[in-house]
Amino acid sequence: MKVLKHAGVAAVAAVLLANPALAAGPDSVLGKWRTPSRHGVIEIARCGESLCGRLLESDGLRANPDLRDVHNKDTAKRSRRVDGLQMLGGFTREADKWSGGWIYNPEDGGTYKATITPAGAQALKLKGCIAWPLCKTQTWTRLP
Repeated sequence: MKVLKHAGVAAVAAVLLANPALAAGPDSVLGKWRTPSRHGVIEIARCGESLCGRLLESDGLRANPDLRDVHNKDTAKRSRRVDGLQMLGGFTREADKWSGGWIYNPEDGGTYKATITPAGAQALKLKGCIAWPLCKTQTWTRLP
């Protein structure tokens, strides 16, 4: 019986090692993340059952701490500050990823459908789509 018990534990461990996203758990995406473009820093936190992500830093904010959302498609929002702006939201947990959410890009004022998939403890894959298959995936790196 002990042999079967150990074999079962070994099988589960092998599956988790083969797929780090499954081992990660739903809260593994929480924290501060560096984006590959413009040295952005996004903090992802819980918003009820969903996730929210706010912009903390970027090249643009370092150059102009009072940077405004001038490219927003909604003209009424163009005077709002980009510092602390919610960039992610509306996600639902699905097995090994968060899906059904959105990501906002202040560089073009567009909001895109998005999914977040953990890629181990120190990275995540964020996919934003105008419409399938017009998608772009970025790898974000965890910050301490």
